[in-house]
Amino acid sequence: MKSITRFWVLTLFVTLVILAGLIYLFFVNRDHEKNQGTPYVIGVSQSNLTEPWRVQMNEEIRKEAQKHKRLQVIYTDAAQSIDKQKKDINKLIGYGIDLLIVSTNDTNSLTPLIANVHKKIPVIVLGRAIDGYDYTLFIGPDNQAIGRNAGQLVSDMLGTKQGNIIEIQGPKGSSPVRERSQGFNNIIKKYPNLHVEDTLVANWQKDEAEDKVTALLRKNPHINIIVAQSDAMALGAYKALQKYDIQGVKVIGADGLEGKNGGFDLVKKGVLAGTFAYKTGGKESIQYAMDILQGKANIPKKIILRVNTITHENVDQYVLNVKNKSSFTKQLKSKKHIVLAFVQVGKESSWRLANTASIKDAARSYGIDLKFKSANQSIKDQISIIRGFIKEKVDVIAFSPIVQTGYEEILKEAKDAEIPVILVDRDLDLKDNSLWLTSIGSDFEEEGKRAARWLLDDTKGVKKDINIVELEGTANSSPAVNRKKGFEGELFRYSISYHIIASKSANFTKEEGKTVMNEFLKKFGNKINVVFAHNDDMALGAIEAIEAYGKKPGKDILVISVDATKEAFNYLHTGKLNVTVECNPLLGPYMMKAIIDHFDGKELPVKNITEEGIFTKKDARWGFFNRPY
Repeated sequence: MKSITRFWVLTLFVTLVILAGLIYLFFVNRDHEKNQGTPYVIGVSQSNLTEPWRVQMNEEIRKEAQKHKRLQVIYTDAAQSIDKQKKDINKLIGYGIDLLIVSTNDTNSLTPLIANVHKKIPVIVLGRAIDGYDYTLFIGPDNQAIGRNAGQLVSDMLGTKQGNIIEIQGPKGSSPVRERSQGFNNIIKKYPNLHVEDTLVANWQKDEAEDKVTALLRKNPHINIIVAQSDAMALGAYKALQKYDIQGVKVIGADGLEGKNGGFDLVKKGVLAGTFAYKTGGKESIQYAMDILQGKANIPKKIILRVNTITHENVDQYVLNVKNKSSFTKQLKSKKHIVLAFVQVGKESSWRLANTASIKDAARSYGIDLKFKSANQSIKDQISIIRGFIKEKVDVIAFSPIVQTGYEEILKEAKDAEIPVILVDRDLDLKDNSLWLTSIGSDFEEEGKRAARWLLDDTKGVKKDINIVELEGTANSSPAVNRKKGFEGELFRYSISYHIIASKSANFTKEEGKTVMNEFLKKFGNKINVVFAHNDDMALGAIEAIEAYGKKPGKDILVISVDATKEAFNYLHTGKLNVTVECNPLLGPYMMKAIIDHFDGKELPVKNITEEGIFTKKDARWGFFNRPY
């Protein structure tokens, strides 16, 4: 009996030892797995895989994802069905993905779903933008720039000759289609000899384009140029011309893909007179997805990819540059440090002071040697300072352009000297965007749109007409031009009850804001319902003028502004300012990272757009105490 008892005791002891060992191994293995990093799962919702451009995008995603051993990617194809894409996205969420990459079929239909997903996990919108800011990051080309480049190429090719044009578009309602067409027509209307005879919708498809152009040629054989929004549709148009043996018609596409019947191949063969090359963003989407999932700082809100005009004259060199991954300028890895020269606009606002402080702090943090000068609002002085820095042979030049034009000559001098240039805060409106390396700042048009959306929402149900006066920034500066464009475009897109009865520049200063608002009040008085100021300083000046006039700002006259400075939050708290749209001045870290990336051999996008919010009275207390500027 005792021997049996000893046997069971020994058996129990051995069992407990084995269990303890297994438990120990489990926790050790779990900790090992934790230290190795939890596998990430990314879902990719593709709108279709019939377009060569989208096939290329998925291939770039796949290749980049293979570089990360602990990354899993699940792919779906909506086959051009909006309903299927919605189901695909919900299915991916059900799988427990950590991040969603989505390229939409229809931006309007999918915006609410994407906004809802964004509340749960990070979302990267790829290729086609959606309305608003309810996503983590957008990566895609400037589609209006593609359209503008196409219009300019048509003008350059035809000169003063008569241009009878067919425009071939992708699917109706698609944001790239709308934006490319808008950019194209904005250029074409400048030239009286150019006319769009007809617009066809071919849904990105080669065969559909061929059929529709064939049918059109039966009725109108007198066209001499065809502009298609994709290379596939351009090839279809070319085949239609061949059916009728029509010679001399120039065909222009867009996408610029490699391989047989890709844009480069078609330009080389003379099938296309030109195309517009830009990256699909597939590779970049995985790179930024990993940064987001790993919690890295300074993630932009939008990455705008560079668009290059490709013709027979430059196609071989461009393809060679792509293969060799040649950079904008020589690499400086051998240098112990980088010398950055920065030319600031001036000290016109509290925003500008915060921007200057951010650049100086970030340069110290990144170990970059900063040479800093202010142009004091003088374009002549700014160009002179830049020319001086070129002579000093600094490694990189950055500046905030006072206005959108007038810098082409000095930028060519910098390029000839192999000194890369970075635009900060403000953009330039020049034909050749290869004159600068990248641009870092805000989406000024979106800021104007957000201001308009707030006004539309706040005045919903108001039956009377609403009269608005607009305090504009410096004339021809990119924030003034694009905030105005965004505000007015969004407002009049939805209602005809809003009237901008007066607009005038107040140069982004409080003093001029007060002066101009006094002028408006003397002229229009009680007719004014709303003030839209392009920055906080002008809004604060307007508030002082309204109070001096005997009215209550924020109640009798609504006041809307842009910047979201600390001082503005104080006025939000008192109710004198109704809303301020954020324009982030803390661009220093973004700029320094771009400089480091460039000298490490990374290709930079044409523009980095920062994360921004919109604030009302409910945010005032939090914003005032937490605002760094």
